This record gives sequence, structure tokens and C-alpha cells, in this order.
Amino acid sequence: MIIGCCGFCTSMNNYFKEYRAVEVQKTFYKPPGVETAKRWRREADKVNSEFEFTVKAWQLITHPPSSPTYRRANISVKLCGYFRLNKTVIEAWEKTKEIADILRAKVIVFQTPFSFKDREENAKRVVEFFSTIENGYYFVWEARGWSSKSVREVCERAGLIHCVDPMVEDPAIEREVMYFRLHGHSPDCRNKPYGKLNYRHVYSKEELEWLKNYLKKFSGTIYVMFNNTNMCKDAKKFEKILTI
Repeated sequence: MIIGCCGFCTSMNNYFKEYRAVEVQKTFYKPPGVETAKRWRREADKVNSEFEFTVKAWQLITHPPSSPTYRRANISVKLCGYFRLNKTVIEAWEKTKEIADILRAKVIVFQTPFSFKDREENAKRVVEFFSTIENGYYFVWEARGWSSKSVREVCERAGLIHCVDPMVEDPAIEREVMYFRLHGHSPDCRNKPYGKLNYRHVYSKEELEWLKNYLKKFSGTIYVMFNNTNMCKDAKKFEKILTI
């Protein structure tokens, strides 16, 4: 099992010593420069050559320009997001791929917003996008607001891994690689709408024991990535619980 955090929650040097993997968030907002990515990989290799970066795909691929995340990144674009196969989106994929390759990332995460509705036209867009771009990675899709049936059909057609918060729902499909992101929910949220993400939530020992038992049903490689304010401490707590 590979446990990490969605972003560096401490200094890079400390993080590389303490954890096995990180999901890079900067690539979602605005990818770093090539030299910056090379430096990250060099610094990781000094501590652990097997340290793993996973990469969150640039928002130009998945999110519309109206998303508030564009303001945070201080970029202004038009006609992008929602897997449109146009010049802007393809170039965003090429940049995402470039950084992923420098970091030697095996996994690329595509998160779609609630505004990307569960519709046949959108399902078709997802399938067409992934049939167009170069493969060779584990493509992970975190689809918010879609039915399990729709997600399963798209994942089967496009060869995707379905990412969920296990405290909320089960993945629609099982693969040799499973990828989970924990956003601060507790197990009593199971099978309920996502609602507001509770990033300030601190996972209790009981909740993490529940997670340990839940994950026993899956085989293969399992990524567990914490995405809450307390992620550094919660990831370490979970590692400790796994040894008991």
C-alpha cells in the first residue's frame, strides 16, 4: 500500500524522508517549469530513488474557465476544460505529460467538477479524449456527481481507474491499481451525496481502523492519498495502524 498526501505538507526534504509518495497539486493550477520539476526529482532521488510522484492533470483539461481555481492560478483562457479536444486542451495535456515524465510519474489524476454533469455527451468526451492522447500511464478519474453505473461504463470504455473518497462511496470498478483520495469525510457519510468537503476534519483512530479493514477487499497496488488540512499527521497515523 502506498500512502501519501495531496501536496507537500512539510518541507520537501522532510517529506521525501517521511513519505513514499506525493500527489502534485501545482500541476493542476499551473504546472511548474521544467527545471523546477527536474529539481524536485533530483531532490527526491537523493533521499529515496523509489519515491513516487503522482500528478494531478492541469485544470485546462478538466475545468471550465469559469472555475474559481483559474483566478487562484492567475491565468485567463477561453474554450477549455471538460475534455474538449481543441488546441488549448491538447497543449495542456502535453505540458502535464512533460512534467509527469520528468517526475517519473506512473499515475495521472483527472478530477472533474460537479458542473461536468453525468450526461452521454460528456461521457463521449471523456472516452474520445483518452483514446486520443498517448497512453503508458495509469489514468485516474475522480468524477464528482456521476452515478456509479455511468462511471463504470466510461472507465471500461476508456481504461480508467475510478478514484473515490472511500468514506463516501465505493469505486465503480476494480483494477490492478486502485487510487483513493480522502477529503475529510467520516464513514457515516457512506452512500450519501458528497456535500461540502470537510478539509479541517482530523481522522480518528477508529475511522482509520475502519479504512484499514475496508481496503482489505482490494488487491494489487493501492494508493491512499490524504487531502485534508491534517494530512501529514493523518497519513502517518494510518501507516502506524497498518502495522498493528
